[in-house]
This record gives sequence, structure tokens and C-alpha cells, in this order.
Amino acid sequence: MKAFLKFDFTILTKKFLEEKLSSFGLKYTITGFGEVEFLENIPDEKIEEITSLLNEYGIEIIENQKTVLVQKIKDTIIEMVFKEDAPNVKASVYLAEKLNHSYGYLSNLFSEVTYASIENFIILQKIEYAKQLIVNDKLSLTEIAFKLNYSSVAHLSTQFKNTTGITPSQFQRIIAKRREIANTK
Repeated sequence: MKAFLKFDFTILTKKFLEEKLSSFGLKYTITGFGEVEFLENIPDEKIEEITSLLNEYGIEIIENQKTVLVQKIKDTIIEMVFKEDAPNVKASVYLAEKLNHSYGYLSNLFSEVTYASIENFIILQKIEYAKQLIVNDKLSLTEIAFKLNYSSVAHLSTQFKNTTGITPSQFQRIIAKRREIANTK
């Protein structure tokens, strides 16, 4: 039997961090997605233990301020794209308002650190979300395009194909075929 899961990365990550950090008996608060404020001084050896544990799960503690801001940009984009009631504003305006920096500065910094543009990162996140929505099979391509603030299904299809190599319709057929095969086993 195969089960298809839907999950919220924000809730999943927050729960995971709460469980792992609580096991160390530390006083902390999760102030935002990807941000933890420790409410006490932590000895270096304890920091090393925490760092080691989190690294096992692909989570790293960031210390460079530029890298911190780039991570905040990524987190804000993910929040913007995956939000149920996603704001219908330009990404540049949304990022500038949320992070209190000009979009030009954020864009240049992001490109400098990641060697990719903010626009490309947004497209990748939108396509990932579109794939999740297609797998969940509850929305039509028109509804998905509208939900992700695309001007048309054709625009979504073009970006989907440029990113994945196949169209959303082909992706839907692949998912349907996999379900059919899974159900016959």
C-alpha cells in the first residue's frame, strides 16, 4: 500500500526543533521560521552537541550575517508561496516590507551568496508547491495557477516545463499512472 502525504514544512520543522531542543533542557523560544532565541547562556560544549545533532538532520546554525539574511529571504519566500492565503502582492514589495531592506539590496545579496536570483528561487518554490497540489489532486490546473498568482495556466505550464522538463498535464498523468499501479498491487 502506498500513502500520499500532505504536510506543512513550517509546522514540521517547529515541532522537530521543539522536541530536539527540549531534550537539552534549555530555555529558548522559536521566534520565527528558522530562528531560535536562547534565553540563557549556553556553554560551548553544549552548542557543539546541539550543532552536531542538528547537522544529522541537515540543519545548520548560521553565524555569518549575510548568510542569515539570505536564509531569511528564502524562509520569507517559502512562507509567501506556501501560505494558504498567499498575499497577492509583488514578491519584491513583500520581501522589502517583511525584511525591512530595499529589494535591490536583498536581490544583490541573494545573488552574491547563492549565485542565483530571487526570481529563480521563487519559481522553484512555486513549482514545488504546484507539484504538491497536483499530487493532492484537489485542484484543477486553472485553480493552481490562480492560487500561485500566475496570469494564466499557460504561464504556469511554461515555467513548470522549464523547471521540470515536463508539463503539468504530463506530471498529472504520471501521478495517476503511479496511483493506478499502486492500487493494483
